Amino acid sequence: MKKAQLEYKFDEIFTQKTDYQMLNLALKRLYENKEELLLVLERPEIPLHNNLSETDIREYVKRRKVSGSTRSDDGRRCRDTFASLKKTCRKLGVSFWGYLLDRLSKRNEISPLQDLIFYHANAP
Repeated sequence: MKKAQLEYKFDEIFTQKTDYQMLNLALKRLYENKEELLLVLERPEIPLHNNLSETDIREYVKRRKVSGSTRSDDGRRCRDTFASLKKTCRKLGVSFWGYLLDRLSKRNEISPLQDLIFYHANAP
């Protein structure tokens, strides 16, 4: 019921005409993006900001500033791979070092990250 009310209010606000052409254009542009803007009503787990993406890259940028980057393409790929693994483990609640030790020791007690990602994406 709230969803229908919010959609109605959205239509009411963003289809109105004002005496200001620039405001009318802005309202029209926002109304054209209604589906994307109201996606949160269908998927409330979607964050309303992109702070997670910014946080993902922040550590890399700080490290690059301190170390002055890498000396080779292999070094860059290695750094990027480990940074990505670390961030993925953190988001999934898996110990990064525990995951690395599990793989290096070939114990495989921790599920593959792709399985964990699939599980978290489909969890209720």
